[in-house]
This record gives sequence, C-alpha cells and structure tokens, in this order.
Amino acid sequence: MNFSLESYQQLVILSLGFAVICIAATRIAPIFQKINLPVITGFLATGVLAGPYILNLVPKESAHQLNFINEIALAFIAFAAGSELYLRELRSRIRSIKWNTFSQLAFTFVFGGLSVFFLSDLIPFVKDVDFNTKLSISLLCGAIFVARSPTSAIAIINELRAKGPLTQTVLGVTVLTDFFVIILFAVCMSFAVSLSGGDRFNYLSIILLLIEIAASLGIGLLLGKLLNIIISIRIRRYAKSVIVVALGYSVYILKAYLAEWSEPFLAHGFTIEPLIICIIASFYVANYTKNRPEFLSLLDKTFPLIYAAFFTLTGASLSLYALLDASLVALLFFFVRVLSIIAGNYFGGIMSEDPWPQIHVGWMPYITQAGVALGLTAVVSSAFPSFGPDFAAFVIAIVVINEIVGPPLFKYAITKAGENRNKGSFKFDGVRDAIIFGFESQSVSLALQLINNGWKVQIATRKKPGSIEEPDGITMRYINQLDLETLKLMHADKTEAIVCLMSDRRNLEACELAYKHFGTPDMIVRLGERSYYDKFLALGARVVDPSTAIVSLLDHFVRSPQATSLLLGMQPGQDTRDMELLDPSLHGITLRDLRLPSDVLILSIHRGGQMIISHGFTRLRVGDVVTFVGSTESLNAMQLKFDHY
Repeated sequence: MNFSLESYQQLVILSLGFAVICIAATRIAPIFQKINLPVITGFLATGVLAGPYILNLVPKESAHQLNFINEIALAFIAFAAGSELYLRELRSRIRSIKWNTFSQLAFTFVFGGLSVFFLSDLIPFVKDVDFNTKLSISLLCGAIFVARSPTSAIAIINELRAKGPLTQTVLGVTVLTDFFVIILFAVCMSFAVSLSGGDRFNYLSIILLLIEIAASLGIGLLLGKLLNIIISIRIRRYAKSVIVVALGYSVYILKAYLAEWSEPFLAHGFTIEPLIICIIASFYVANYTKNRPEFLSLLDKTFPLIYAAFFTLTGASLSLYALLDASLVALLFFFVRVLSIIAGNYFGGIMSEDPWPQIHVGWMPYITQAGVALGLTAVVSSAFPSFGPDFAAFVIAIVVINEIVGPPLFKYAITKAGENRNKGSFKFDGVRDAIIFGFESQSVSLALQLINNGWKVQIATRKKPGSIEEPDGITMRYINQLDLETLKLMHADKTEAIVCLMSDRRNLEACELAYKHFGTPDMIVRLGERSYYDKFLALGARVVDPSTAIVSLLDHFVRSPQATSLLLGMQPGQDTRDMELLDPSLHGITLRDLRLPSDVLILSIHRGGQMIISHGFTRLRVGDVVTFVGSTESLNAMQLKFDHY
C-alpha cells in the first residue's frame, strides 16, 4: 500500500465526502419507515443512489479505499452481537436457541451446497469447471449461505424495541450461527484450496486452523479484560466510545500484521478471526464483569452511527451490472436458501417444542444477510482469481436479494409475534381528554383542576363499585384488570394524557400498553422506587419523584418566584399552555406573521420530540407543540386558532 502524503490526503477527502453522504442517509432512511420498511433498507438505497452507477458520489475505485470503515463497523457490530448473549436472560430460551442454531446451520449448509453442486449447469461460471472446482464452489457457497446478519437483527430489534421469546431466540441463533459459520468457512476454505490446487487434503491445515481459532479465543478474552479496564476508567463517555471503536479496528490491524509476519514461514500465513475475537471480548464484559450496563449504554449510543455508515457503504459498493447479470440465477438460489431455512426452522422448532405460532413465523428473521456474508465472499474472490470475481457477483446478488427481502420479513415476524414495542401512532380527535389511574385525594384534585381547564377526565380504579364515594362531575371507571381491552373500552386510543398514580409495576404496565398500541403523547407517572426511573424514561414518560419534587419546587420559588408562580397558575388570570398546531391554514406561517394577542408570548416550540431555537422567521408546521404564556382569555383564543375541526 502506498502511504504517501498524497494518498493520505485523498483518503481524508474521501472519508469527509462519505461522512456527508452518511448524514444525508440518516435523513433519507426514515422516509422508508413511513412505508413500513426497516431503516436499514433506506441506508442501502441511499448507498446505491450515491454509488458509481447512479450519482457517482462514491466512485468504484474509492470503495476499496474506504474498506477500513467496513472493518471498523464489523468489529463494533461483533461487540454489539456478543453483548446480546447475556446468559441470565437467554437461559430460559437455551433449548430453543440450541436446536435452532444446529438445525439452521446443518440444513442451510447441506441443502445450499448440494443445490449449487447439482444445479451447477444453471450457473454460467460453474457449468464448465472440473469436479474438484465444482465441489470447492459448492462447499464455499453452502458455508456462506449459512451466514446471517447480527447487524440487521440488532438494528431492527432496536428500531422496534422488540422484546419476547422470539426476539431472544432469533438474536441468540443469529449471533451463534455467525460465530460457527466463521469456523465452518475456514474448514471449507482449507478443503477448497487443496481441491482447486489438485493436491490431496493436508491434515496439517486443520491443525493450523484449530490453533488459529484457539488463538482468536485467547485474544478475545484478553481484549475483553482490556475493555473492562477502559470502561472502568472515569473519563467522558465520548472518549470511551472512541477507544472502544479503536480497539475493535486494532484487531483487524493485528490480523494484517500477523498474516504478513507469518507468510514466509507458512503457506497461507497465520490468520486470526477478528469477528470471533470481538464477540468473545464483548461476551466476557457482558457476562463476567460488573460494567455490563455502561458497556451496553456505550454500544447503544454509538451503534446508530456505525450501522448507518456500514449499510450506506454496502449499498455504494454493490456492482449493479454484475447483479443484473446474475439476478435470475441468484433469484433461484435465493428461494433454495429460503426453503432450507424454513426446513431448518420447523425441525428446530419442533425439537425444542416452541409454540406453533412462533414456529410459523420463526424462519422470517433468518433471511437477511450482510457484513459477514460479504466479507467471506471477498475472501473467496481474492483467494481464487480463476472464478473468484464471478463467484462474488453471484453470491452478492443473492445477498442483495436477502438484504432487500429479509428486513421487511423480520419486521413482520416480530410484529406478528406481538413483540413489536414501538410507539403507536396517535391522532388527535379534537377533544382534550385524560385518564387518571388510581383513586385517591390527589387524583380527584387533579381531575377537578383539569375539568376546570376544559379537559374531559376519567378516573380508573380497581376498587369495587360502592366502596368509595364518587366525586361529582368526574367519570369513574371500575376495572378488574389492566389490559389492552380495558384501555380500548376507555377510549385510551383517543386520550391525549395518561396519569399513573398506582404502584410502579402497574404504572409501567399501563405506560407500555399506551406507548405500544396508542402512541399516547403525554404519560405522567408518580414514581415509587428509583429502580423504575429509567424504564419510564425509555417510554418517554414524564416522571414525578415525590422525594425530590418538593425540594425542586422550593428551589425554583427562591430563584424564580415570578416564573414559578406563573407556571403553577398562582398568578390570577395568567397561565401557561402547550398547544399543538392542527390548523393546516397556519402551516408554513412565520412567527412574526402570527397574529398574537398583546398579552401572549411564545416560550418554546417542540418539533418531532425536540425543542427548536425559534426566532421571528421560524415557520410553523402542523404538529408543532408551542408553549404560550398569557391571560386565560387570550390563551383560549389562541387555542381556538390552533385547533382544526
């Protein structure tokens, strides 16, 4: 490699240009979510658009120079995959994971390899080769067909906030399968090298392979201990994230150094497996150290940037012409692979006694392929110049189909299994209403205050009818249990706010149901135990901690007595109010052109869940939440202006 100043300058320019493309990808990809496609499909599409065959923002020769981004991403993805193998959580699903991993690996490898061998006449670059080469190609194809995509799995699971038996099984099987496929591929590669060279199989190569795997496991353990030390150090989270990413990439540097150093002594060099090393390292941190929560937090905060870059570069690297040439044959073998996955899924599901509803959709999450399959394909392409490029085009065409079809199927399976915990969609019906869970003096006082401000309020309680004195003017709902049907009967799907004054466990159940099924805009929770705080925050709930609320209120009265009095409605005739812009006729109007009463001021504007810095030229959009302060009469007038009936 040329390490001249000019090459470094070119690499920096390419990297900065690709960073701009990634920023664009993060804006374009969410559009695909609106048509029920996973966000990673959007990254792939953006990459293809920016690639050499359409806009040429990433020239063909540049993809190789940006390969270090793939290596950084794959190492980080392996960290994320290994961290998901948390033994305490997977113990209940270990039987299902074990049988499904074995069956998926065996069925896909055997059926995939046999189909390539016996249908070789349909593959242009295979039909005229000798028996040994045909067998080599079949073994390598069978091994690559086994590869899954932990990247896609983790991305979709995070996107859907999925949780449940199917999610646990799929994630465990996906990570373990990719762990074993690296070993399987290494064995097949040794056979293929011997067969294609016309040599007899050398058992020393198997011994060397076992030594390489053992070395990878040992280095992975050492890296895990080093990661644990780094996470334990008290430095900023951003610095830790950079160090973790750098450590992952250093494994690939070590691999290249060892291969180059050992090449004079060994026929093919001593090769460690970076993915195995990173999986083992993160597995160690997640299961055998006390720093698991912080490690997971680091991965969670950094992962969106990593997989945006990875999938965008994957899309930009695709050879569209080669894909079109191999598309028909690739489509046939795509269906062969799908059938083998379905067969393996049913065998594994039956042997592990999984529920039939889970078995019927259990094959769908395993279709997707990405980084590992593409990486193994690149190894074959460089190791066998005679058929490598054609082999790569053929396999990449199959991987692309898997990458297009797989994520939507994965998303469908998770949703069908009832494990999609993403926020539901909420549509304002023109009536401001609230449900208060829990009957006590505070809930009654809150209900009366909301009613005085024009809200429709219901109080839900598990107490028996007649056991309490019903307050006048408040709708009481007596419920036996807190479930989806009960919430639907209370019209929670049209309720703007839910206030939870029950136990933390029941409050969490109510918030999860409202978040997942209705997308309730405002959930307010009175906290009991601090251990539930993060769980409520993850759902977007506003948490009131009684142990600190009074102190905070007194602090604000001391430092900002007028503002606090106004906020609490203690100034006669004055109030603050959040209003959502619903009238489409005001869409696009600037704040300076918005006719406000003389006694009304705008305090803030929230758009898409984030506060924006506003000025006179800020244009309002339908859905913006604007916070006003002013007289009650003027606020009512503004409410009428913002509403749309």
